[in-house]
Amino acid sequence: MNRKRFHSKRRRKAGAVRPDPVHHGRGKPPDYGGYQFSRRELIENILIFAALDATIAYLFYRSVIAFLVFFPIVVPFLKTRRKDLNTRRSRQILAEFTTGMQMVNASLQAGYAIENSFRESISELRKIYPDDSFIITEFRYILTQNALNVPIETLLLDLGHRTHIEDIRNFAEVFQTAKRTGGDLIAIIRNAVTSIQVKRETREEIETNLSGKASEQKIMSAAPILLIAYTSLTSPGFLDVCYHNTLGIAIMTGSLLIYAAAYLWGRRIMQIEM
Repeated sequence: MNRKRFHSKRRRKAGAVRPDPVHHGRGKPPDYGGYQFSRRELIENILIFAALDATIAYLFYRSVIAFLVFFPIVVPFLKTRRKDLNTRRSRQILAEFTTGMQMVNASLQAGYAIENSFRESISELRKIYPDDSFIITEFRYILTQNALNVPIETLLLDLGHRTHIEDIRNFAEVFQTAKRTGGDLIAIIRNAVTSIQVKRETREEIETNLSGKASEQKIMSAAPILLIAYTSLTSPGFLDVCYHNTLGIAIMTGSLLIYAAAYLWGRRIMQIEM
């Protein structure tokens, strides 16, 4: 029992993607185009925004009214968080898909038919990912539907559409053409997986090279808030002239707008699209 728990914890650390917080493995897997918060994630993100809102309202305005005025910004905040989480999930989906197709290719090279290659791959994937991970859920669904005479190329095309990932869609289209024209599936899968890996490694290399700049950007983004907080703590009353009067509110509002624009600009610069 202890050994089973150990392997279960080890698989969870692999970072496998769960198909969806509300999906329980029955029926067709979901569409991965948009990220849906679980109840816990939604509460956590609202609390994070509330803490940020309270910090800004206190440091810039010393006003509960400011907290209430800024709170509706929680909607775009959650939208941005959902987009970030969806991007992270898409990258992990692509990583799992690449691993899965590598195992399918290895089974093809060992002499298995394409259908049996998917079946053999699941047993190997279970050593890396938990049973409710994206790739095992999808491969299991492919085998179930293929047993009902749905062609694998059709199921891969459907997977590409549901993931909304260009590399998977392109792979499915090439696979469909090769399957119908009698092409060399082993070479096609190997070349497609190699192409995906090269693109992924290039992205990771760029992100590694920019990691120092990303850390600097985060520090610089936090610096104005920390500076105001430090001044408020060490010199009580020094900033009182900026609060509860028209000129002070105007100055603090202008400073806050400049700070927000700088943060969004820096965030946009650090984003990498490939």
